[in-house]
Amino acid sequence: MGETMYTIRYVSKEKTESYRCYDGEDVLTAARRNFVPIPVGCRGGGCGMCKLRVVDGDYEMDICSKAALTEGERKQNYTLACKTYPRTDLIIVPGLLLTEGGI
Repeated sequence: MGETMYTIRYVSKEKTESYRCYDGEDVLTAARRNFVPIPVGCRGGGCGMCKLRVVDGDYEMDICSKAALTEGERKQNYTLACKTYPRTDLIIVPGLLLTEGGI
């Protein structure tokens, strides 16, 4: 992992939390390291448990299942935390929160 770090702001119904993510580290691994409660399942991009939406910032997404993340969702900046690598600071919200009409 590189020395560059990005700030990730995770906005949920309960609270907003900020944490740091190393360059080359996925958003889920950084969240777990910082005790931020992003749901986790397979960690391989197949289950969709860690689905979230990037509200602001640039990122790269690794390969993941189209069953877990449809093309339509990808176009709306949904991604899987386990397959998301920040390129700038990010603001993210849980995918489930959006479907429940939360934010």
